[in-house]
Amino acid sequence: MSVSESTTELPRIDGPPAKTPKKRRRGGLSIQSKLLIMLLSVSLISSVIVGIIGYVNGRESLREAAIDQLTTIRELRVGELESAMKGIQDGVALDSRNLSAQTASRAINAGWDDLQNRQLSPDEEAKLEAYYTDTFNPQLEARTGNAYSPTAFIPSSNAGRWAQYHFTTQFSDFDQALAVNDGNDGTPYSAATEQYGDYLTRLVQQVGYEDLLLFNLQGDVVYSAYKGIDLGTNVVDGPFRDSALGKAYQEAIATNSTSTVITTDFERYIPSLNAPALWVLSPVGNDTAITGVLAAQIPISKINDVMTGKNRWKEQGLGDTGEVYLVGPDHLMRSISRGLVEDPEDYAQRAIANGTPPDVAKRIVEVNGTVLLQPVNTVSVENALKGETGTSISTGYLGNENITAYSPIDVDGLNWVAVARIDTAEAFAPVVDFTRTLLLSLLAIMLVVSLLSLVLAQVFTRPIKKLVDAVRRVAGGDLAVQVPSGSRDEIGDLGLAFNDMASSLRIKQDLIDEQQIENQKLMHTLMPEAVADRYRSGEETISEEHDNVSVVFAELVGFDEHARDLNGEEETVQLNALMRGFDEAATRAGVEKVRALRGGYLASSGLIIPRVDNVRRAVDFAKEMRGVVERFNAQHGADIDLRAGVDTGTVTSGLVARTSLAYDLWGDAVSLAYRVRSVTGEPGIYVSESVRDRLQDSTVFTQAGTVELQGKTQTVWRVQ
Repeated sequence: MSVSESTTELPRIDGPPAKTPKKRRRGGLSIQSKLLIMLLSVSLISSVIVGIIGYVNGRESLREAAIDQLTTIRELRVGELESAMKGIQDGVALDSRNLSAQTASRAINAGWDDLQNRQLSPDEEAKLEAYYTDTFNPQLEARTGNAYSPTAFIPSSNAGRWAQYHFTTQFSDFDQALAVNDGNDGTPYSAATEQYGDYLTRLVQQVGYEDLLLFNLQGDVVYSAYKGIDLGTNVVDGPFRDSALGKAYQEAIATNSTSTVITTDFERYIPSLNAPALWVLSPVGNDTAITGVLAAQIPISKINDVMTGKNRWKEQGLGDTGEVYLVGPDHLMRSISRGLVEDPEDYAQRAIANGTPPDVAKRIVEVNGTVLLQPVNTVSVENALKGETGTSISTGYLGNENITAYSPIDVDGLNWVAVARIDTAEAFAPVVDFTRTLLLSLLAIMLVVSLLSLVLAQVFTRPIKKLVDAVRRVAGGDLAVQVPSGSRDEIGDLGLAFNDMASSLRIKQDLIDEQQIENQKLMHTLMPEAVADRYRSGEETISEEHDNVSVVFAELVGFDEHARDLNGEEETVQLNALMRGFDEAATRAGVEKVRALRGGYLASSGLIIPRVDNVRRAVDFAKEMRGVVERFNAQHGADIDLRAGVDTGTVTSGLVARTSLAYDLWGDAVSLAYRVRSVTGEPGIYVSESVRDRLQDSTVFTQAGTVELQGKTQTVWRVQ
């Protein structure tokens, strides 16, 4: 470039004007522009990140809130159903033990025996058969679509036919039949039913039973509140012998105990025109003897009222599509569907579209009920029938996508599951609204951040330094640091975001610390504290010797034979019941459980907590274990026993394995306890000489045999 091109003229005193150089413009962006770009970039990216985090967390929170609400409603319904069924079972048991019921049973049974000597005339026999031909069978055939013989349900006994003729055939109205207990035949049976029937009738009216039956010890239905065709029938050899009611009667009689309560699942019951029936039975009598069985038919409406909240779904938090329903092991409903109650036609269309046979859907609408009709083959039902409790998002029985909360029902005799559901479109509607609001808010924030960045670029560096310093302090472990956020701009927002992050980190660290404490507590439940401390310090081999420790080694005798008639789930449930009983007995006796196997149980006394009376506690625990087994036998009709060995001495305890920890016990005392238990092969409690020597003043022993351990012969004693 020439001088003339790069200079300008200046006035001079002594000559022509001189040229001054121009400032050269640097290429690229200025610092202010770079700061502006950086600020905009950081601010916008931060806003997006915060928005994404807010979206993810908010969306999940709303989804979890919907699921939690559904779970809560399920728990309330399940709890209410379990409480209601328990109340019904207890009520039937109390009613059957009532003195009035006992007196009524004896009097009616005596009248029934008198009826066995009476016969209907040919004309009366014809009228009884005509009742079935002209009245009952046509109604039953209309409900079932099947044809029945006129004599299919006529009792074979004289007493049964007499009772049906003088009671069942005389009433066309159930309410009238309930109010009348006298057959006007002058028999002792009618006198007994007239005298005591009022008590049984009042039970039906006040408690709300669908029907109330009274059986004698031969299986005859000697009384029916509504005088249906089940009056006079015999559930042992009659037409209903294979029904759930008949099987439950035989099971109740077999126990010979007035404390027995048996509940049947819903089953189609022909005397109720093939409608589903659920029964609760309990023997009638006292501790001396039983005279029969009382059976109460529970109305479907009682179950429906509990599960539907008396049709107040929306008021109870289930919106427009939610409901709670029951399903049995056959995958059929045990309660009514909300869709059927609110819109039967739409319900039928959706049920058919989702695989329900058209004839079944039509029948559901006709009877206005889904019990034993509506199939439910969903993931939730499958999981619940496996004994699982949880939630899922899956297709419902009517084809809509549902959120479900499912769990088994804990009612004796019933293998039901409860499913609370609501359409995902309704449950997650707040999530859609939240997403829309969040996106609009995020766009607005980004716009504001951009505008403010243009104005505040020059004051950007000062707060950044403070922020950098704070970040370094957080990196150094100071999670309590806070950045001043006095300025109301993007930098202030960034400072606030940092403060939120620091607070979040501090909260998470606190949670981690709390979790570590919980982990330590859990480890202390699995092993003594001293062993846990050594394990956490990294020791590979951990063992301790203990003096003066009593060891109990017990095994079940006869459980395998008992389990042959059980399926896997039943076997597991009953075995768990035994083990829970042993665990509770160990807690009461002050004994430490070491491990439990399928047929065995190892425990110690004085191992973790030194005890002066550890020998006595160990023997008492073994006795209590036999008590647990006896109670189990009484409950399940089993013939199981227990063989237990007890020794005291020095043992060694420690951790076995590394990847899957197991706290175990071994030593001569353990070996001897194991050996003495099987010295005779008979059930009982067997102890070593050392145990017998320490308890001989308080416990009676008999010599049972000898065992050898390490070349020494020891006498084994049996506790009497």
